Amino acid sequence: MSSPGPIRILLQTTIPTTEDDWSIARFSALRGLLSSAVDDDGRALYAVEARDRGATGGPDPVLSRMQDSDFDQLWLFAVDVGDGLTEEDCVAVSRFRETGGGLMIARDHMDLGSSVCTLGGVGAAHCFHSKNLEPDIGRHVRDDEETQAISWPNYRSGANGDYQEIVAVAPVHPILRDPTSPTGVLRYLPAHPHEGAVIAPEDGDARVIAAGASRTTGRAFNLAVAFERGPAAGAALAQSTFHHFADYNWDLAAGCPSFVSETPGEGMARDPRALADTHRYVLNLAAWLGRRGLSA
Repeated sequence: MSSPGPIRILLQTTIPTTEDDWSIARFSALRGLLSSAVDDDGRALYAVEARDRGATGGPDPVLSRMQDSDFDQLWLFAVDVGDGLTEEDCVAVSRFRETGGGLMIARDHMDLGSSVCTLGGVGAAHCFHSKNLEPDIGRHVRDDEETQAISWPNYRSGANGDYQEIVAVAPVHPILRDPTSPTGVLRYLPAHPHEGAVIAPEDGDARVIAAGASRTTGRAFNLAVAFERGPAAGAALAQSTFHHFADYNWDLAAGCPSFVSETPGEGMARDPRALADTHRYVLNLAAWLGRRGLSA
């Protein structure tokens, strides 16, 4: 039997190409990691395409037709200020998942990326400042105090360039497993000064799989919510911040947009285990999201 070929992954942002912003060019290490993954016979596991959204003012030419595409997975980096997806985009991406497509949605602090709220199922996992607020009103307070222009949710897991120690919520999800670790579980992800909020919606087949802790208050917060594949939908993941995947957070030398003013750290550079865990997390995620249309 011939090989079905590599799984097709689309990496996409919700903004048009803008050099001084979080455009898709700032996720080049992620693209390289996925593109270089091979099976035991040396065959490529993934065929990766990366793009920014088309011009604003109308549906994106790719996202608005996702249900008819031949992509298996969509990794969407919601880096917009609330206007990154049109109604047509959201409907098509939701239908893409209904046809078995794997979906990863990452956003950031406050209302950054809030255009994802209406995405079927997984959109409800993302909580923002003015949309779909966290149910616990006690969390409607500033966490990161370094950047006063940014309000809640803005959980401080550490400086850009540092790593955070994560908690794998039991039972340990396949995305968090690492057979090379003494504990069999991943321990680290990149840190960020102001992560967003994700929850497991009550009406979905979802659960929190990873948590972090604020470096300001010690308060626990969710890092990732997984939606298991079922007969009516593909697997999906809601991630608290796209900075877990950004070049700058893997390697400060990659640079960042000029508006990033926070003091960086050096933890990722000092401890190679942190980047190794991050790479394993990415590859586990791609394997778990799987191929479109694969039966549950």
